[in-house]
Amino acid sequence: MDIRNEVRNVAIIAHVDHGKTTLVDQMLRQSGTFRSNEQVAERVMDSNDLERERGITILSKNTAIHYKDTKINIVDTPGHADFGGVVERIMLMVDGVLLLVDAFEGCMPQTRFVLKKALDVKKKVIVVVNKIDRPGARPAEVIDEVIDLFIELGADEDQLEFPVVYASAKDGYSSLDSDVREGDMRPLLDSILENIEPPEGDMRGPLQIRFSSLDYDDYIGRIGVGRVERGTVKHGQQVVLCKTDGTTQNVRISKLYQFEGLKRVEVDSATLGDLICVSGIADLNIGETACDPECIEPLPFVKIDEPTISMNFIVNDSPFAGKEGKFVTSRNIRDRLFKEVETNVSMRVEETDSTDTFKVSGRGELHLSILIETMRRQGYEFQVSRPKVIMKKENGVLMEPMELLIVEVPENYVGAVMEKLGSRKAELENMGTRDGGMSHLEFKIPARGLIGYRSEFMTDTNGNGIMNQLFAGYEPYKGDIQTRDRGSIVVHETGESTGYGLFNTQDRGRLFIGPGVPVSEGMIVGECAKSEDVTCNVCKKKQLTNTRAAGSDDALRLVPPTTLSLEQCMEFIKDDELLEVTPTSLRLRKVILSKEQRLKKQFRK
Repeated sequence: MDIRNEVRNVAIIAHVDHGKTTLVDQMLRQSGTFRSNEQVAERVMDSNDLERERGITILSKNTAIHYKDTKINIVDTPGHADFGGVVERIMLMVDGVLLLVDAFEGCMPQTRFVLKKALDVKKKVIVVVNKIDRPGARPAEVIDEVIDLFIELGADEDQLEFPVVYASAKDGYSSLDSDVREGDMRPLLDSILENIEPPEGDMRGPLQIRFSSLDYDDYIGRIGVGRVERGTVKHGQQVVLCKTDGTTQNVRISKLYQFEGLKRVEVDSATLGDLICVSGIADLNIGETACDPECIEPLPFVKIDEPTISMNFIVNDSPFAGKEGKFVTSRNIRDRLFKEVETNVSMRVEETDSTDTFKVSGRGELHLSILIETMRRQGYEFQVSRPKVIMKKENGVLMEPMELLIVEVPENYVGAVMEKLGSRKAELENMGTRDGGMSHLEFKIPARGLIGYRSEFMTDTNGNGIMNQLFAGYEPYKGDIQTRDRGSIVVHETGESTGYGLFNTQDRGRLFIGPGVPVSEGMIVGECAKSEDVTCNVCKKKQLTNTRAAGSDDALRLVPPTTLSLEQCMEFIKDDELLEVTPTSLRLRKVILSKEQRLKKQFRK
């Protein structure tokens, strides 16, 4: 058995916004990865535009630093439950994890999820209590919460003896003492060297590489990211690729890279325990193993949790079709969706009876909305239906996905939140108070009960509430849920909206558009104050006569329209409505555009 003491492989896991990427920033800065005069962006690991805009990590990323003659490979993982598939597969690449917990918020839903995945595969855990300089920080209580969580998740005795490091990633210091407020990251790096096991295995044995992630480069094509589990791999070596479907394929490793700081550096060889990137394998997929041709032994891959929500992606057939998008045909959309599934293991794409419609299933609304936003930025134009939860039958019983919902709101809003969630079949499981007058509530709620709730929650709490959710398994169907209780304001005719038409319509409810916007028949331009849909003529113009009446010709005062984000649009639409997505616009519309056709269908029902 060979031990490589000069290498450590570690992943950083935490709930969303607990400071993973900021911590990696400091470790890179203090290990001398950047030149002293180099200009580096904040949260340098969040490299794509969507991650920077939303302030969340969506894709896992690798980096490496050198400390005390040891190379520490670090994997920064997403913190949102919808991207949990990324966290699950990364666990096989590393020997230990840093579990980041906010010193004020404590254990949150995603902390439970990522920790469970680490404990399941017996990884060594170092607990990092981050943001200890935050007002209201309570490190001692948070450590007690973490211990309770370890016990609840069935940790063994060795795992319960976890080391604790206190840190402020923002200010760049860490310590083994919770009262220290200065210093650097050395105590954390020393803790990694002491507590994370170095890679062990057979360096002279036949080669085995397990691929856990995929990347793409415009010049060299698909890149497999994985770990050398046994033996040594050389640049240009012939290997056998063991596919996930049981077949094998002879391939050649044309280029070999390792991580150094933020870059991939080409190397001639890599050995046991190294995290590597491989190019030259055209149809490589996640979970596959590259073996020595003399000893073909595929490695098992972690089981990825199933998707819980699905949407239909449909070719755009509205009057505005093809005017704004670059890729609009069913072939374009089909190719793009199936390309996404190759790198996004927790997403599913299925073809339907119609050649223009594809069923896409994912972990949650955010998981799907990130795909939609990415596609529209790439020039795609399409329509999506309302998100639906994926039901399944067990022993003849209809089962539906449940979510653990954790809410933190000021005490005076608790009644409004509980009333709304009660009507959505939520059951209160835990309740407590926090310093500063905040109430902590835990509910178990059907996943479909949360569709469309986030915007209501922000309204009910005047933007002061925080809600987080986590998949909590399947339970028997809970019955019908009344979600949106208001109708839509639908356009009567094709044209351009006018101030006069909108002024006469705004009394009917909340408008989503202003004057001068091109509209078509069947397009939704607002939310009606009543429960039924109402058809209005927002293109109506004032008759230009030379008759004037005192008082009636004053300037028209329009209420500013509400601009909906992509997620709000997805939550707003009903089953008979669609969201039209183009690179420049988001439009809501009825499935049946003609008012007469809609009335006929309603009459037949």
